[in-house]
Amino acid sequence: MPAQLPTRDGPRVNEDIRVPQVRLIDQDGEMIGVMTARDALLRAYEVGLDLLEISPNAVPPVCKITDYGKYKYEQQKKANEARKRQKVVELKEIKVRPNIDDHDYGVKMRQMKDFIAEGDKVKVTLRFRGREMAHQDLGLKVLDRIRTELAEATKVESMPRLENRQMIMVLAPK
Repeated sequence: MPAQLPTRDGPRVNEDIRVPQVRLIDQDGEMIGVMTARDALLRAYEVGLDLLEISPNAVPPVCKITDYGKYKYEQQKKANEARKRQKVVELKEIKVRPNIDDHDYGVKMRQMKDFIAEGDKVKVTLRFRGREMAHQDLGLKVLDRIRTELAEATKVESMPRLENRQMIMVLAPK
């Protein structure tokens, strides 16, 4: 059983390009035209650069004379830049009670506004204890009050719903 060669990620380079003909672009970006892969490889070696397959699915495949090390470096930089720009949306949880005091409510609202401003989703959990389960309308009023105060900055991702002894609502930034 022959040993399996390691598979490479990325475009094929130099001797890895095993097609009869290629469309060649030189190091200055000028279109040379269709030629054999061997001739294209010889041209790349003449100028001391690599033959890089840019568009393998084209007929014939498009190859460019370029420095492969520099190409890999540029790709790495692009990937790092994209990773830097990516924002991971977190789900922050705020717990409230049906009979929450005005000052406590204000503190929780300020926290929610900060989370929304950072681009995070907010899960508002309203916990019922004991006989508070008989007065679910009070809990619903608190969640409606939160929803109306944050209406211009958020959209309701999941409406208030009862799960066991708690009511849950998820708000996402607009």
